[in-house]
Amino acid sequence: MKKYNKVVLAYSGGLDTSIIIPWLKENYGCEVIAVCGNVGQADELEGLEEKAIKTGASKLYVADIVDEFVEDYIFPTIQAGAIYEGKYLLGTSFARPIIGKKLVEIAKKEGADAICHGCTGKGNDQVRFEMAVKTFAPNLDIIAPWRTWDIKSREDEIEYAEARNIPLKINRETNYSKDKNIWHLSHEGLDLEFPENEPNYEKILELSKTLENAPDKATYITLTFEKGKAVALDGKEMKPAELLEALNEIGGENAIGIIDMVENRLVGMKSRGVYETPGGTILYKAHKDLEELCLDKETSHYKEQIALKFADLVYNGQWYTPLREALTEFVNKTQETVTGEVKLKLYKGNIVNAGMTSPYSLYSEEYATFGEDGVYDQGDSAGFINLFGLPTVVRAKMQEKLKKEGK
Repeated sequence: MKKYNKVVLAYSGGLDTSIIIPWLKENYGCEVIAVCGNVGQADELEGLEEKAIKTGASKLYVADIVDEFVEDYIFPTIQAGAIYEGKYLLGTSFARPIIGKKLVEIAKKEGADAICHGCTGKGNDQVRFEMAVKTFAPNLDIIAPWRTWDIKSREDEIEYAEARNIPLKINRETNYSKDKNIWHLSHEGLDLEFPENEPNYEKILELSKTLENAPDKATYITLTFEKGKAVALDGKEMKPAELLEALNEIGGENAIGIIDMVENRLVGMKSRGVYETPGGTILYKAHKDLEELCLDKETSHYKEQIALKFADLVYNGQWYTPLREALTEFVNKTQETVTGEVKLKLYKGNIVNAGMTSPYSLYSEEYATFGEDGVYDQGDSAGFINLFGLPTVVRAKMQEKLKKEGK
């Protein structure tokens, strides 16, 4: 193996990265600097420095990037309306690019020879991390142990950890693969690897209540948006991260945002996971509802096509690309009038629109009313239909002619 003097490790304190520290030292003889990107994983940061040092790291950086994550990655994705395969709100996907960027910053500061991550060779995150590294340090070496070591499973990892007295917060029965940040919590592995199994929500949910345990009374909230970004909850102005945390509490209490899906990974295989995204699901719903009021038909329909491509780019780790940047510029233009208030009713996993207003509303009661109006001449529609249906009429006459000729 190539020898390195100093390696920066993307460190979470989970199973993978916990054993990678001693593995790097044993196999490369290098100093290991652990770097954790604080993207809102809260309690997972407790005791992290002590654990990293005891496991063999020379130091731990905890980079506080929560605000940047929410404002510059999450909110632009909401504005785009990007949802992967109709379900996944991209919780892990858009966290990796910003963490990758921070890894490079610290690697340059420390004079590191390489960056290491604990992503498996079967997953999407290896691509997302490495695309970020290639963007900001194209010549920096990348170490991916899962692509080279003899460990083949999470059970092997646990044995490796136990042999070296590395403390773990999991055991073989709770060995789900998880990813947590301020936006979501994902669950994969164990019984979830079999699509025929119903998830044991009582066992796995951490951010949300189950449908059965959610309140029997609906909760009403009002969100205020300015140019497509949520700025206030129930009239109280909040910073983006603060607002998201408040919505996580409210949404989790009402069992909002629990998704069970089989998705198509970038590397070709399908994988099954359960996602908890309580606050994010509320924000997507409210934003989409307000756009219905404020965007014209052509822009709205075209933006739906953009949303699909935007979601693919984020999912595939292509955040730092010219196309993603260009699509964001388009989206920003569409959001100039997405300002107003949206009232929502939350009840046992459901989000129901309970009214909305906007100074830029394109809904006109004067035109849309079923009552009497003085602005719309219903007789105009006859000429419109004649022109709109002209191609249909011409084709139908052609078919009649051919039928008469026996063709």
